[in-house]
Amino acid sequence: MPSAVRGPSAARERDAWAGGRLLVGVDEAGRGPLAGPVVAAAVAFPPFAPRLRGVRDSKVLSAARRASLAQAIRSRAAVVGIGAASPRLIDRVNIRVATAIAMRRAVRRALGLAPLCRVHLVVDGLPFPEIGLEHEALVDGDALCYTVAAAGIIAKTVRDRIMTRLAIRHPCYGWASNMGYGTPDHLTGLEVAGPTAHHRRSFAPVGQLRLSL
Repeated sequence: MPSAVRGPSAARERDAWAGGRLLVGVDEAGRGPLAGPVVAAAVAFPPFAPRLRGVRDSKVLSAARRASLAQAIRSRAAVVGIGAASPRLIDRVNIRVATAIAMRRAVRRALGLAPLCRVHLVVDGLPFPEIGLEHEALVDGDALCYTVAAAGIIAKTVRDRIMTRLAIRHPCYGWASNMGYGTPDHLTGLEVAGPTAHHRRSFAPVGQLRLSL
């Protein structure tokens, strides 16, 4: 019988709490899509709080499970901060810098709710010096660190909600299902209707389409 898939570890959290610090996990959603913002979330749990079962990399969870966990995370977390960077900002500064800006906004909003706490910041992925805050960069952080995984779930559910709402106003791109990624239905919509203000014009498929029009 195959063993159950193990969730991310809470070892970093325990070490931070033992040292009198609050661990703040940071993750993003939406770096790759052709449309919509990139959204970041910063989450911290109260010291030695019991873990929520099922928290793991948001990409392996169903939409319904993510939504349920996001609600539970918000109810259990000490702080939750959300930050976003618009398609216009992404086009102006590039996706990496825009992601760092979204993360910085999320962290500042989270820390504004806990201004007197000593914190240990753990960010999913490679180092982001553009964040402007000292942090531990953890590749595959949403698979390895419990609080980073929780932040990823929050970021993903917030961004999916944004794209679902935008899909009502712009139905021809299939955003309610593809969330702005470059799927065949999205590319067909671009060819038929052209880009919207929510498209990232610096991204190759959108930019190439504009040049061919």
